Amino acid sequence: MANAKMRIGILSAGGDCPGINAAIRGVGKTAIVEYEMDVLGIVNGFSGLLEKDTIELNEQILSGILTLGGTILGTSRLKPYKVVEGEDPAAKPELIKKNYREMGLDALVCIGGNGTQKTANLLSKEGLNVIGVPKTIDNDVWGTDVTFGFDTAVYIATDAIDRLHTTANSHKRVMVIEVMGHQAGWIGLYSGIAGGGDVILIPEIPYSLDTVAECLMERSRKKKPYSIVVVAEGIEKMAKKSAGAFIAKQIRKITGLETRETILGYIQRGGSPTPADRILATRFGASAARLIHEQNFGTMVALKGGVITSVPLDEVGGKIRLIQPDNPLVEKGRHMGVCFGDCCL
Repeated sequence: MANAKMRIGILSAGGDCPGINAAIRGVGKTAIVEYEMDVLGIVNGFSGLLEKDTIELNEQILSGILTLGGTILGTSRLKPYKVVEGEDPAAKPELIKKNYREMGLDALVCIGGNGTQKTANLLSKEGLNVIGVPKTIDNDVWGTDVTFGFDTAVYIATDAIDRLHTTANSHKRVMVIEVMGHQAGWIGLYSGIAGGGDVILIPEIPYSLDTVAECLMERSRKKKPYSIVVVAEGIEKMAKKSAGAFIAKQIRKITGLETRETILGYIQRGGSPTPADRILATRFGASAARLIHEQNFGTMVALKGGVITSVPLDEVGGKIRLIQPDNPLVEKGRHMGVCFGDCCL
């Protein structure tokens, strides 16, 4: 008697991110072509699991989505394990388990960042066969060297910094550029170095406004006509305004230098993914399908030392991958005179 076809579900949850469609395609096409599985798309993240909102995925639907930004399945930030006053905390997880069985799923692929992987781990502990695929522009998912979406965000941020160099030089200004990343400074560090930032402020390295001001004043004294300050959004938790606006205001106040801020915001998450992100997302997706075929559940696909592997979900959930102070790129920046706000060469 032939083995019954496996039936798998795919969902994307959390913030949108370049490369999600490439990952969906990687999972779906590998599952269908290589392993002859049936593939079900879950609409709008974990909300779709609660509402049984689904779409059958086939090769025709998956064709042509590789280059698209966003996600054809939609997404939401609903967290089924979040305790809401007046609700039974077990109600949503129980409904998800019930719907999982009724939809005939043998496995579920969860594409998302830290919060999604935490939920994926909890569902795995409930007995569901779950595989995680890490995505986020923030690059802060524990257990993998890189997430898809990061390369695209760095490219967009670097392009913006490149353009701001010309207006900063024309007007002899200090230009402050705020980039995304939550509590991790990966986008700030990489785009700051790639874009020739003079000052780079990231959450992992405590900064002093006086040090930043002295660095900029020293550049002014050396007749350097302008300065670029790259600010990660997570550096200033207590500021009423954005971190970029706060830093720009303080620079104007302390130094008297003409200063302008630019907040890149959601533009970093939109549009078509770079070739590097398309490839990484495809590799992650194909590997997720293989893990299902091998019944290696309760794991997340990861990139380690250039090799695709997997890590247990229970090692991932609730952790954040941050930049270490001795990061080689930080050290290289310091040797070239980049100010990180803690000292100024």
